[in-house]
Amino acid sequence: MPFDGRTACAYNMAVFQIYPNEGRNIMVMNGLYLVIITVCVLMLAYRLYGAWIAAKVLTLNQYRKTPAYEFEDGQDYVPTNKWVVFGHHFAAIAGAGPLVGPVIAAQFGFMPGLLWLLFGSVFAGAVHDMVVLVASIRHKGKSLAEIAKDEVSHTAGIAALWVMLLLLIVTEAGMAVVVANSLHNSPWGFFTVSMTIPAAIIVGIYAKYIRPGQIKEATILGVALILAAVVAGPYVRDNPALAPFFTYDLEQVEIMLGVYGFLASVLPIWLLLAPRDYLSTYMKIGTIVLLAIGIIVVAPEIRMPAFSQFLWGGGPVLSGSVFPYIFITIACGAISGFHSIIATGTTPKMLENERQALPVGYGAMLTETFISVMALIAACSLHPSDYFAINSSADAFAKLGLQVQDLPALSQMVGEDLMHRPGGAVSLAVGMADIFAKIPGMDHLMGLWYHFCIMFEALFILTLIDAGCRVGRYLLQELLSKVYEPFGDRSWKPGIVICSFVITCSWMYLILQGDIGVIWPLFGVSNQLLATTVLAIVTSYIIHSGRGRYAWVTMIPCFFMAFITVVADYQNVFNSYLPGGKTTMVVISALMFVLVAIVVVESVRSWFRLFKNTPPDFRSREEIEEETREANEREAAAIAAGIIPAHPVKVLSEKEKRERAEEMAVKAVLD
Repeated sequence: MPFDGRTACAYNMAVFQIYPNEGRNIMVMNGLYLVIITVCVLMLAYRLYGAWIAAKVLTLNQYRKTPAYEFEDGQDYVPTNKWVVFGHHFAAIAGAGPLVGPVIAAQFGFMPGLLWLLFGSVFAGAVHDMVVLVASIRHKGKSLAEIAKDEVSHTAGIAALWVMLLLLIVTEAGMAVVVANSLHNSPWGFFTVSMTIPAAIIVGIYAKYIRPGQIKEATILGVALILAAVVAGPYVRDNPALAPFFTYDLEQVEIMLGVYGFLASVLPIWLLLAPRDYLSTYMKIGTIVLLAIGIIVVAPEIRMPAFSQFLWGGGPVLSGSVFPYIFITIACGAISGFHSIIATGTTPKMLENERQALPVGYGAMLTETFISVMALIAACSLHPSDYFAINSSADAFAKLGLQVQDLPALSQMVGEDLMHRPGGAVSLAVGMADIFAKIPGMDHLMGLWYHFCIMFEALFILTLIDAGCRVGRYLLQELLSKVYEPFGDRSWKPGIVICSFVITCSWMYLILQGDIGVIWPLFGVSNQLLATTVLAIVTSYIIHSGRGRYAWVTMIPCFFMAFITVVADYQNVFNSYLPGGKTTMVVISALMFVLVAIVVVESVRSWFRLFKNTPPDFRSREEIEEETREANEREAAAIAAGIIPAHPVKVLSEKEKRERAEEMAVKAVLD
């Protein structure tokens, strides 16, 4: 199939515009139509499939007491407004994956990625997120490993803990290599992103010591500092005295990211991690809104073919074929095992009502999918030759025999050499900046828009790196505490430093071993393997709750993801890692496979046991809610009569509740 985007898009089934080209009428896909299709599909899925699962499979009960109320302590368990919880949950799950994955997958054409984003998120990803969130709520806010111990077996719980730790290490490496590829030899970009670190520290000090509790003032200060760094970037780049201090090669940037991750893991949360998370949330929301407006106003043409000539392998970005690599490359935009760490972390301890699991669990995942589709549109609005020139190495691009089209002019406008910066971040930033620059009155700001988009993506990634290092440290401390008890004390300084150092060195070693074409497939496989284990575990939960007749809701995507990831893992090992001498990658892939196999086998055994011993529950949600309401009334009457003691709850003032809600909203990290 040729690379003429207009000719190739004739395959698409949606609404087309007719353009003349060399005397022929040909069809061109408009990005705005993809947005409309996506919105319609996701809204229908939420109202129909998501609501059906909430009512029939999970029987979400508005009268059941959630952990936020049952264990309310004003610190970890705090009833919080559902939209605040939605913002917290979305900020925590929406890392760089939904932005970068679809851009890399555009190598296969826009259609495979679009189809998997829509169908994968509706029938797998959003189901995964909502069901594991509900399982955690009904297990008193417990973690995934604890749920596995309760529902499957002790062995499955330990294996799940190791799977999460390995995934975090691989995720850190995958995210770091993306941001390093976009910042090396780029003084403007490096300066802009590096200045977000002191900006976050200033905000943290301001909010804790200078003006305690004044979140709005701190927000204005932080956003102003970040935007000032973007504007000051060209002056740093053009200053011969300053530019060398912000110009580093790829390996130097990767090492600096490791140092940053270590410091973020050992420093107090309020000093760097929490203010960065908080500021990144504003940047995420603001930029996505701007991109949506830009796509509506500009209505960019999709220049990437629906299906490229690399559909069945041999591509310059990923060497594998669309099956199975589209599934592991898209990753977080359709389904992500990483989300389960958040859904069994702080989120279940904040929900006021079980029914809020639908918008928070199912809805947040669909929102992330919408972002992924917009990222796909931005990348596919580039000419295919320019897309491959950015996302492939010099040697790989030379073998294609293609000539760049708009890239020299784009490089001049943004003030950067855009050639051969793989990882997805640069091509996405160029596509987004090109859309923004086509808004009336914005054409002269292409350079600012590009570096703003780079900073926006880097904030996504650095937020995940600092939070991931800290969470990885928590998991490693928990595992080592079984060998040496002091590691279980999270305030023990030697344990903090040792575990943070081990986690950081582990993912640093990975990124120094391979490029994006090697590391991203490993991240995708690891992420989807964790999703497979989660689906297996929550299937046990559904059967145990008496809803075994609906177990297919998670069982089918569990088997599908298991098959996909096993095939992808096999191809990674035998087609890439072993021929390339990547022993470390082989070991990690094998470990992940063995651990996931343990969890899945243990889960399947529990399915048979639970089907045999658990009586089916045929009550409707309304009947269950009525029984719960009556039980609550009887309990309240007994407490009022002094027959049973009330659950001790720390009484907070309204001001304390507001302050605690704000704190929880910005704390997008597991504790």
